[in-house]
Amino acid sequence: MESNLEIPSAIAAPVSQNERIVIIDCLRGIALLGILMMNIPYFAMPDPAADNLTLLKELGTVNEKVWYFINWFLEGSQRAIFSMLFGAGVILFITRLEKRVDGMMTAEYFIRRQLWLLVFGLVDAFILLWNGDILFEYAICGIIMFAFRKLPAKTLLILAAVCLLLMMVRENRELYKEKSMISKGEAIAKLDTTKVKLTELQKESLATMTGDKENSSDENLQKEMKKNLRQIRGNYKDLYENISTTSTRFEFYGSYYGIWDILVFMFLGMAFFKTGILTGDVSIKIYWLLFIVGLGAGLLMSYYRLKPLTHFKFNQFDIAKNVSLQFYELSRTFRSLGIFGLIMLCYKSGWFNRLFKLLRPVGQMAFTNYLMQSILCGVFFYGIAFGMYGKLQRYEIYYVVGVVWVIEITWSNIWLRYFRFGPLEWLWRSLTYWKKQPMKKL
Repeated sequence: MESNLEIPSAIAAPVSQNERIVIIDCLRGIALLGILMMNIPYFAMPDPAADNLTLLKELGTVNEKVWYFINWFLEGSQRAIFSMLFGAGVILFITRLEKRVDGMMTAEYFIRRQLWLLVFGLVDAFILLWNGDILFEYAICGIIMFAFRKLPAKTLLILAAVCLLLMMVRENRELYKEKSMISKGEAIAKLDTTKVKLTELQKESLATMTGDKENSSDENLQKEMKKNLRQIRGNYKDLYENISTTSTRFEFYGSYYGIWDILVFMFLGMAFFKTGILTGDVSIKIYWLLFIVGLGAGLLMSYYRLKPLTHFKFNQFDIAKNVSLQFYELSRTFRSLGIFGLIMLCYKSGWFNRLFKLLRPVGQMAFTNYLMQSILCGVFFYGIAFGMYGKLQRYEIYYVVGVVWVIEITWSNIWLRYFRFGPLEWLWRSLTYWKKQPMKKL
């Protein structure tokens, strides 16, 4: 067995263009650019106004239409496709290594790769200060997926369905915990305290319900929004305090809460890769089925999911009190599969070859471009640089998305004319193998 310090050049050799799967690179590029459409409100708009149209008086304006389209059609879908591709990437990375090394070395390289990804995720969250980083969770989930990589596609689909069920149980458990808290508190509030002395437990239940109701009030949310604006537009210390607090909650509690959300699509990605669905090697009827059923069911569920938000004017207390079922994850799954089917139909048609060719380098440099989005948006919006945070209307922030797209498409195509990898792909690979990789094309 080779020592860690003496890695044969054949193992760490760059992936050749012949070994790359074109459609996977293209899908990765599309998903990477699409993710910014969902992330941009959290870069650009004060919390909690990014998810609440009442605070900046957006209801009834073009901003409501923009918000509705993103949340009805796209929300969560590009992240889902990205997760599918990551699942497929686990198989691709490991199978390529297994042809070159024996024993535990494959596992060692893969674990090292994932641990470096975790480090990059922490850099994104706590240095680049993006509080929606996904790399940390991908690093953890990727290690979990290692144990399932050799399972047949049918078993992987069953596991995806189990994870989807667990995620739905989780989101509805949270809903009914809140409903129970509200019903208990309201029942206690109706008691005549001149005749009935409240127990300590009843007082606690009443205080919890009252506090939750006050936290959902417009007045309280306005205060929270103004504090958020002040911190993000302020100096680095204030900015870091705000973002790092959110990132800590998201990276660690989010990993515990949302792990099923990611595993659903990693399992699907593995299954679709093994069956040829992800690589375009199945009948076009499969993609039509995914497109029609996925978007048909997903958009219908999205309509009913968003209806209470606008009806109750984004008041989370009233929404929890009146909504009977949460089905975000189910809606997202169907919509994601529908959009994936649509992309594959476009690819298979051959009508969009130039577009896919243009986007392929973005996918080949997806890791670099993902972190570049944090840098570009941070520089433009945060107070320590250009300070545009909270100064654009919702529809205007998508002009910024367009500019970032142009930058990333342009520089990815230029960079890969001369180099084998994106700069961060090169760094990640060099760290994985403890060996400096060849960068320039011959």
